[in-house]
Amino acid sequence: MTLLIDSSVWIDYFNGARTRETDYMDGALGRREIIVGDLILAEVLQGFRGERDFSKARAALLKFTVLELVGVGIALKSADNFRRLRKRGVTIRKTMDALIATFCIEQDLELLHSDHDFDPFERHLGLRVVRGPGDE
Repeated sequence: MTLLIDSSVWIDYFNGARTRETDYMDGALGRREIIVGDLILAEVLQGFRGERDFSKARAALLKFTVLELVGVGIALKSADNFRRLRKRGVTIRKTMDALIATFCIEQDLELLHSDHDFDPFERHLGLRVVRGPGDE
């Protein structure tokens, strides 16, 4: 199954942070099909201050297939998912997370993340999440 990696993991990875998620990602490189979402690409790259680090990260990310995450269909479904969760008493703080989660649900992709904002999508809407080493 194809894996989408959230910016929360990429940012930790590029900053050299050793987490359960970055360890999983490191092990998945070359073993699993990994895709990068355009929104995630933008979010990760905008955080680099130095040109050299930016260029290296850009080149590394562009080695993966980059997909456009949002179109009219995903935007509408994301709004629907946001509203469904709100009816359950769950407030989603970031529109970007709702879009990413909805894309993964609709495309039947697994998501690797370190952001608790995705948890309601997993719990209530069927988002498939990978948690770290040993989790397939």
